[in-house]
Amino acid sequence: MLIQNPREPQTARYDLMTIWLHWATVALIVLLWVIGQTADWAPRGPLRTGLWSIHVILGLATGVVLLTRVAWRAHFGRALPPSDNGMLHATAVATHLVLYILLAAVVVLGIIDASYRGFNLFGVWSVPQLGAGDAATRHNINEWHELAANLTVLVAFLHAMAALVHQYVWRDDLLNRMRP
Repeated sequence: MLIQNPREPQTARYDLMTIWLHWATVALIVLLWVIGQTADWAPRGPLRTGLWSIHVILGLATGVVLLTRVAWRAHFGRALPPSDNGMLHATAVATHLVLYILLAAVVVLGIIDASYRGFNLFGVWSVPQLGAGDAATRHNINEWHELAANLTVLVAFLHAMAALVHQYVWRDDLLNRMRP
């Protein structure tokens, strides 16, 4: 049973699984983006291979979390009434849809990228190479993956800023919906 502080307004909250999946997605996006931006700073060798291997594994984990999140929301998750009406609600719905599409694109392009190059995980296991390994094609796939990742971070940042405006400017207690 959740004990509510009597000074806090009552706020409908999402179920714990929805909340956990949301914050796991946030953590994965941040980790993946930081590793993606910095891994090539490491010298060639085991450290760089390890960083990129972690990136690939976390990318696959993101795919699992995303699929779980979509299935959970569709079948079991708690639906809350919209916090806004009209254009703000439409914008929120569109933003969430764009985030899901971008996340799916990043994961799929990452899998294609690793498969096309035949990526080696931790020097222990190789993802089977499904492409010819052509450098130009590999570069193009990687560019699309990076673009989708950067757009995901941008839209997620705007989403977070909107949530902060709700909480601290409009004071509508929106952030408490995603608090465990």
